[in-house]
Amino acid sequence: MEVNDLESPEVFRKSATATDDARDAGLQTPDDIVRYDNIRYGEDDKWNLLDVYHLKGVGAPQPAIVSIHGGGWVYGDKERYQFYCMNLAQRGFTVVNFTYRLAPEHIFPAALEDVNRVFVWIAEHAEEYCIDKERLFVVGDSAGGQLASQYLALLTDETYRKLFAFTVPDKQVRVRGAGLNCGVYDTKQDILDNENGLLQYYLACKAEEYLEEMDTISHITDQFPPSFIMTCCHDFLRHHGEPMYRLLLEKGVKCCYRLYGSEDRPEIGHVFHLDIRLPEAKLCNDEECDFFKEILEQEM
Repeated sequence: MEVNDLESPEVFRKSATATDDARDAGLQTPDDIVRYDNIRYGEDDKWNLLDVYHLKGVGAPQPAIVSIHGGGWVYGDKERYQFYCMNLAQRGFTVVNFTYRLAPEHIFPAALEDVNRVFVWIAEHAEEYCIDKERLFVVGDSAGGQLASQYLALLTDETYRKLFAFTVPDKQVRVRGAGLNCGVYDTKQDILDNENGLLQYYLACKAEEYLEEMDTISHITDQFPPSFIMTCCHDFLRHHGEPMYRLLLEKGVKCCYRLYGSEDRPEIGHVFHLDIRLPEAKLCNDEECDFFKEILEQEM
C-alpha cells in the first residue's frame, strides 16, 4: 500500500504492523551477536530508547552504523528494525538502532531532535559500547531517509543549522558515509506539489509554514558525506532516488546509485532490504556495507 493511499496514521499503523509481523516471523537474535537493549538516550522513557549490537568478541571501538527507521513519520520503532540491524552488525559494524517520537502525537521537529539526541549520546558513550565516533555511518529508509539526509545536511551546513533550536555535536562525532534507502529527499517540492501523504501529520497540517526547514536539498554542500543511494523498480518513492544521486554528483560528493529488482518482480518493493531473507536484500546490504568499508580503506 502506498502512503498516499492511506487515510490516517491509524490505518497505516495497522497495515504496516501486519506486513512487518509477516516479514520477521520466526527470526531470532543470531548466535554471534551481542545486544544491549533499551538504553535511555533522552528524556522520554517511552520513545527515547536505543539498542546497540555487535559481533561477539568485539572489545574495542569499531566503525558503527546509526540506523534511522522509516514508517511515514507516524509508525515504527527499534523492535521493527532489530533483525535488519543485527544483520548489518554481522558485517563487522557496531549498530545503533533507536526509537524516536512519532507523529501525530509528537510533531515536527520532534523526530529530528531525537536523531540529534542519539548523536549526543554517542559522543558521550561511544567507547562503552564499542563505537568509534570518528568512523560513523548513517542509514535511513523511507521517512528515515528524509530524516537522515536532513540531519546530515544540518551537520555539514552551518546556515541550515541556524534554522533549528538544538545544537549538533559536529565537533565530537564524524560521519564518514550514508546509506539513503528508498527515501524521501525533496520534501519541499512534495509540499508544493501537495504530495504530503503522512508528512502532513508530522508537520501538523501546516506544511507550507515549514518550507524553509524542510528544504533539505538546498542545503546539501560538498561536505555532505559520501552516499550510497538505492531504490527499486517497484518503490513508490523511486522518483526521489536518482535526482538525489545527481544532486550529490553536482556537488562533488562521492556517491553511487543502485536500482534493484525488475519490472517482473513486484515483491521487490519499497524497503525490500529490511526483509533479510530475500536474496536482493542480502545483495543490497552487502553492497551498501562494502561501500562504507571502501570509504574507510581509502582514508587509511
